[in-house]
Amino acid sequence: MGANTMPEVGVIQNTDADNYFDRSAETMPREALEALQFARLRTTLRNAHDNVALHRKRMEESGVVPEEVRTLDDLRRLPFTYKSDLRDSYPFGMFARPLNAVARIHASSGTTGKATVVGYTREDIQNWADLMARSLHSAGARAGDVIHNAYGYGLFTGGLGAHYGAERLGATVVPMSGGSTERQIALIMDLGANILCATPSYALAMAEVAEQQGVDLRKSQLRVGVFGAEPWSNAMRCEIEERLAVKAIDIYGLSEIMGPGVACECPAQAGLHGWEDHFLFEVLDPETQAPVPEGDAGELVITTLTKQALPMLRYRTRDITRVTTAPCDCGRTHLRILRITGRSDDMLIIRGVNVYPSQIESVLVGRAMISPHYQLVVERRGTLDHVTIEVEAQCGVDAEAFPAIARDVARHVKSMVGISTDVVVKLPGEIPRSQGKAVRVRDLRPKE
Repeated sequence: MGANTMPEVGVIQNTDADNYFDRSAETMPREALEALQFARLRTTLRNAHDNVALHRKRMEESGVVPEEVRTLDDLRRLPFTYKSDLRDSYPFGMFARPLNAVARIHASSGTTGKATVVGYTREDIQNWADLMARSLHSAGARAGDVIHNAYGYGLFTGGLGAHYGAERLGATVVPMSGGSTERQIALIMDLGANILCATPSYALAMAEVAEQQGVDLRKSQLRVGVFGAEPWSNAMRCEIEERLAVKAIDIYGLSEIMGPGVACECPAQAGLHGWEDHFLFEVLDPETQAPVPEGDAGELVITTLTKQALPMLRYRTRDITRVTTAPCDCGRTHLRILRITGRSDDMLIIRGVNVYPSQIESVLVGRAMISPHYQLVVERRGTLDHVTIEVEAQCGVDAEAFPAIARDVARHVKSMVGISTDVVVKLPGEIPRSQGKAVRVRDLRPKE
């Protein structure tokens, strides 16, 4: 290779001892990164326009054809894509490839309506595996590690996404999936797992069951946990790190864009590196759709740059976050997503105060005498919405202390979040445990 020859993006140039899975991509100067983004954006727009009727119709209605997008800023002239578009186009109306060119299909559960069906070409699957390997390496996993994968397998993208990425990394995969918590614990101890992949709520449930069994997971060979698929607070991170003795790393993804591996933290835990060579990220005011200044909170909007089967243009994720392009101490140059604080459609308005469940979680987790398991019950009282917080006492706490615990929680939520709530303290084990995404809110309000 000549002295002035840039290594090809996607080709692994490093040894396992390096900090990067793909140094050439992960440390690309921002000017070169933006040039690559623009070239890939033009290809994506042509693919979407020529092969997806909905994208073509919306481009024509907005008066924007792919050739007229001459800068990255021109992206803002394009219309948004919504989750409802996938449901309205069920099952394959958003695919840019015929079914005989699609290597795999995943789908959401469809609990709130029709399932959202997503497809991948073989090259899409390869890119996904590469990005998950890059994410796992960023988190601290290495070739030769034993990765215990407790994300659900099947139509949910979490299990197979992590699995293929771990294999691409060169790790040994234990494809456990969710459930059978006692067996999960036994295998973590017996097989010497180094990396745990799970939802953060299930990781805490595993820690709780292990403690009940007299198993100390802090003495296992686990050193890193890669947790995602649901918003979680820094308080929960601290709780997980204390009870499992791991570095708890946040990973982000969504099926409509790819699956897990869209962004991931490094051990600096200073934001998730969004892989900008494959995705374009915007942060917009969810009401006005105007860009917010860097560092301000807004809704994350993502455009795919390399997806073949399911190109997504300006997809409204509904996830609320902030981003920064400031360099990270790890040396990666891709922007950092400063943690997902919640979803715009999960936001509660309680007596005029905007509240995300994760804000309440940050008050609850780690408080004396209560476990990190909770639910928020939302109901209508007269014309106003009201929240009751159901928390669970730790084992061994006397029931006589429950009223004082309830008062303490209510007082701190009022002080830190700014809303008045009722608090119900329940016995250990009474809050439902989730083996996948935790159900934090029970909405009892009448449907409009």
